Amino acid sequence: MPIDIEKVVQTLKNQYQDKASTLMDVATTRKDPFLILISCLLSLRTKDEVTAEASKRLFRLANTPEQMLRLKNEEIETAIYPVGFYRRKTQQIIGICHVLIENYGSSVPDSIEELLKLKGVGRKTANIVITLGYNKPGIAVDTHVHRISNRLGLVATKDPYQTEFALRKTLPKRYWICLNELLVKHGKTICTPISPKCSICPITEYCSRVGVKRSR
Repeated sequence: MPIDIEKVVQTLKNQYQDKASTLMDVATTRKDPFLILISCLLSLRTKDEVTAEASKRLFRLANTPEQMLRLKNEEIETAIYPVGFYRRKTQQIIGICHVLIENYGSSVPDSIEELLKLKGVGRKTANIVITLGYNKPGIAVDTHVHRISNRLGLVATKDPYQTEFALRKTLPKRYWICLNELLVKHGKTICTPISPKCSICPITEYCSRVGVKRSR
């Protein structure tokens, strides 16, 4: 049975309208593609709360590629610690800032194809930058989006890469940008990886519960 995606999205918006954003507040509030890009890099393998505080500390020191390169490696490392792989991410930030200055006039590219040329940038990060930084259509797929899209029956895919392209084919563009934040919030609170809370799920009537063997 086809899923009423309009009702799914509206129900989730109502459910989570008062919840704190799962995205990088410091970056997304200013809609600055550079800050969003750097926050995305910091967020990989790191909890949202840690990412938010690390971003605040770093952006107080530098918020442009030029300013970032004036910092010493140790200053960046200290600012972003304890994000996961903070030393490696420091090197990635420095490398990306050099490329942005040399190849893009200090601006962050506004296409997924160009963003993927930056070392350390994957499809999820690229999609977040173009959607939140440039308000262009894109679908950022992480483990939550991949898992819930399959559970609902929206797609039948094996990994986030396949899920992104399957959703691009089936999901109306007006829902692309909001989908990530809604499903991430839902995946952290109700539609958890193991034993989801189906008994209190606001969209259970629209869900095919694909692969759910045990629930609460």
